[in-house]
Amino acid sequence: MTQYMISVWHDDNYGDLDLDDPDTQRMFKQVSDLNAEMERAGVWVFGAGLKSASSATVVRSTGGDVSMTDGPYAETKEQMGGFWIIEAPHLDAALEWAGKAAAACEGPVEVRPADG
Repeated sequence: MTQYMISVWHDDNYGDLDLDDPDTQRMFKQVSDLNAEMERAGVWVFGAGLKSASSATVVRSTGGDVSMTDGPYAETKEQMGGFWIIEAPHLDAALEWAGKAAAACEGPVEVRPADG
């Protein structure tokens, strides 16, 4: 089976979510339910939400020298806010799970096969 990453995309201010908001609570439950469904189906490998892109550190190595810069690598409005790693027999199966992920997160997701 091939591993696929299903990444969740948000506007860059997603870290400002009100955790007590009923809509936020509803989405969290939807994602939790999807995680449980993926585990029962045997496709779930790993998943996690990410802190906002402003918490990132970019690490570069040039000629043996390592430098670090605070902030995201990409300067874009949309940021990856979380991901799943799943195992699926083919892309169509991964895309079915991605459809469920998009519904649970109420936003776009991206599917990419792992190389190797």
